[in-house]
This record gives sequence, C-alpha cells and structure tokens, in this order.
Amino acid sequence: MKWMIASDIHGSAYYCRKLLEAYEKEEAERLLLLGDILYHGPRNDLPEGYAPKEVIELLNAHKNDIYCVRGNCDTEVDQMVLEFPVLADYCVIAEGETAVYATHGHIYNEQKLPPLHPGDILLHGHTHVPKCAVHEEESYIYMNPGSVSLPKEDSWHGYMIWEGSEFVWKDFDGQEHMRKKLS
Repeated sequence: MKWMIASDIHGSAYYCRKLLEAYEKEEAERLLLLGDILYHGPRNDLPEGYAPKEVIELLNAHKNDIYCVRGNCDTEVDQMVLEFPVLADYCVIAEGETAVYATHGHIYNEQKLPPLHPGDILLHGHTHVPKCAVHEEESYIYMNPGSVSLPKEDSWHGYMIWEGSEFVWKDFDGQEHMRKKLS
C-alpha cells in the first residue's frame, strides 16, 4: 500500500490544495495526517492562504482516504466539522514485524518515547522539521515529514511517501529531499 504522510497544515487552504494535488499525482492510497489541521496556533504566524473553512471542505472530500491523529492545536470543535476522526492521540500501523507509532509529537516524541520494540518507527510532526534518525541505543527509527504550511529550520513545504519498506521526503515541486529504505 502506498501512503502519503503529512503534518501541520495549520489552516492553510493554499498548501492543503498543494498537498491534495501531490496526493493525486503520487497515486497514494491513504493519507495519514499527523495533526494540527485547522488552527495556526498561538506560536505561529498565519500561513499563506489561511482559510480553515476551505481546508475543511478540501479534506472532507477525501474523508474515506484519511487517517489522522490529534495535534496540540486540534480540538473537539474541529471534530464537529471534519468528517473523519481527528481526536486520537496516536495510531499504530503494523507493517510486517515493524510497528509504526504515528502521533503528533507533543505528547510522545524522542524525549518521551511511547512503547516501542527494536526496529519500530516513531513517526511524528509537531516540530515542522523533516527528519530521519536511527536511534541505535534504544533501537528505533524516528521520522518526521516536516510541515505542509509552516516549515522551520530552512526546510521545505512538503510530505513523505511510504511504500513497502521505503520512505521518501518530497516538496510540492516533487523534488526528493531524503530517502530511507528499511532493511
């Protein structure tokens, strides 16, 4: 199965459209959103094209393709307008013997680990910085797709593609920035 993984839309209809265009172009079968969907949050400037009502409409049109976890800016009122579940703190996806623990990153992260077995993947957004790191001491892999609308630390607006044992980080021009193949 081919997954697109993205985080931190923060109410930007402009970048949500770019995300969904990339979703169609990539021909992904599922879209996993790692939280902070509609609200920009008190620590962020308004992203380009800030229009949460448009984001609602855009994402609801894909409601059967979307899996989502709650970000620190997501609330019960968001669930009232979004037609797919958004309030789970995490989800676990099994891929063979590997578990992918997907969360936003404000509760569980590299400093506060969820339950992981050797070889598992901790996947979260929240920092707005794309990353892939192998933590040999704790024997897990950490991945972050970065931010759709508000990238930080000189990164890019983008997403990840996960297909089989391969993860690829891309920007909205389709340029590949990182790649990780699991052994």
